[in-house]
Amino acid sequence: MTEREGSAMTRPLDGVRVLDLATLFAGPMAAMFLGDFGAEVVKVEHPRRPDPARGHGAAKDGIGLWWKMLGRNKQTITLNLSEPEGQDVLLRLARDADVVIENFRPGTLERWNLSYERLQEANPGLVLARVTGFGQFGPYARRPGFGTLAEAMSGFAAMTGEPDGPPTLPPFGLADGIAALATAYAVMTALRARDLTGRGQVVDLSILEPILTVLGGQPTAYDQLGLVPPRTGNRSVNNAPRNTYRCADGSWVAVSTSAQNIAERVMRLVGRPEYVDEPWFATGAGRAAHADELDAAVAAWVGERTREQVLAEFDKAEAAVAPIYDVRDLMADPQLAALDAITTVDDPDFGPLRMQNVLFRLSATPGALRWTGRAHGADTDRVLGTAGLTADEIDALRARGVI
Repeated sequence: MTEREGSAMTRPLDGVRVLDLATLFAGPMAAMFLGDFGAEVVKVEHPRRPDPARGHGAAKDGIGLWWKMLGRNKQTITLNLSEPEGQDVLLRLARDADVVIENFRPGTLERWNLSYERLQEANPGLVLARVTGFGQFGPYARRPGFGTLAEAMSGFAAMTGEPDGPPTLPPFGLADGIAALATAYAVMTALRARDLTGRGQVVDLSILEPILTVLGGQPTAYDQLGLVPPRTGNRSVNNAPRNTYRCADGSWVAVSTSAQNIAERVMRLVGRPEYVDEPWFATGAGRAAHADELDAAVAAWVGERTREQVLAEFDKAEAAVAPIYDVRDLMADPQLAALDAITTVDDPDFGPLRMQNVLFRLSATPGALRWTGRAHGADTDRVLGTAGLTADEIDALRARGVI
């Protein structure tokens, strides 16, 4: 949804004010999610050291394209929080805020005289979301933490890759994205608690824990059975056939048979109905133990047909298949187009700009992409003015390098 379509509607987070002090991905993306549904997000950056996310990924005319998404629906200001005057300005902003999101190493805010106790003195209802690699306490708390480290330590890398290959990391910010979703959820939970108690609180979220949770029941299986998940490539230990298969035209598809009836349909479709009658075929684990023969049957059938033919036949058989897309396919997919999953928003630098839309659709109070990521410090004067600073005070802060 564009700003034009959403501007006349009430959004569920209208009136919620968020100060985004974080850098790179997990914290800023959580703020983006909140902004997508109406929160007034103010992105706070150092006057001389912008968020490094502005320089990540592809750029056009020297402007980071990833930032256009990550910074959307945010006002941008500059403020040096290591300076006492900058700290005083942040406290003035915090008085009218509902949420502060930060991802500095534990102890940094305290060193800047911006502890939660001091923030809460200014605003008892403030929610402070602290997003770090390993949490606010424990032996690793002060270590630098990034999504890559969480992907390594969570078990993800150890489980990912071919059986005879090395542990494999994702080529994108998977742990950061999962942590961002968890942070947005945590903030909403804390705001709901404030509705009940009238008091804010601290959210302590490590990037490691959310990805550990979504990886499933591996700690419980190890606790009870001593099981250590192996690397299985594209296969699953829970069902088969489940893999990627090359079509006759060189494209690829993925097949899933998590449900027993789907597995039966797939094997009948590929001309091997005799497998369905085998005793081992009756369970996902039994089928996984015979993955070699099931994969061979599916691969042979798929390899004789184009992707279009494979998809059509699977659709007719009501079996589960998906084309393996790259971004070109995503941009042209009719289902994603119907959902407006990749939408168009006007950008002052590039004109119409396509990017991922809000995460979900609400029938009565939808979210909206109101604007794209703005220039460094674009809204400093206006935001500080609304906090009560005069033009002379703002000019003096700028002259001293505080903003």
